[in-house]
Amino acid sequence: MKPREFFESLEARADLSKVEGIDHAYLFDIDGEGQWLVEVRDGKVRVAEGSGSEPADVTISLSADTFEALASRRQSPVVAYMKGKLKVKGDTAAAMKLQKLF
Repeated sequence: MKPREFFESLEARADLSKVEGIDHAYLFDIDGEGQWLVEVRDGKVRVAEGSGSEPADVTISLSADTFEALASRRQSPVVAYMKGKLKVKGDTAAAMKLQKLF
């Protein structure tokens, strides 16, 4: 799934039972594709294109190819991080909680 398709459908696809206790904003910076701000607050998932007006708790930077591999579960986020294909800036503990969403 392409990044734009993924983020445009994320609000509808998110399993809200898995976001309990998550209160973070995540900025995905996908090289050559754009940026999306994913806010997980109050048991809801909201997605906006761009970086948003408030700073994100975590910025996740990666290529479109790596993103597509992660979204299709062909690539582990931990392995992508260890290989330098995925960069995390900010609250790494919050980033680890993202695994619940996907």
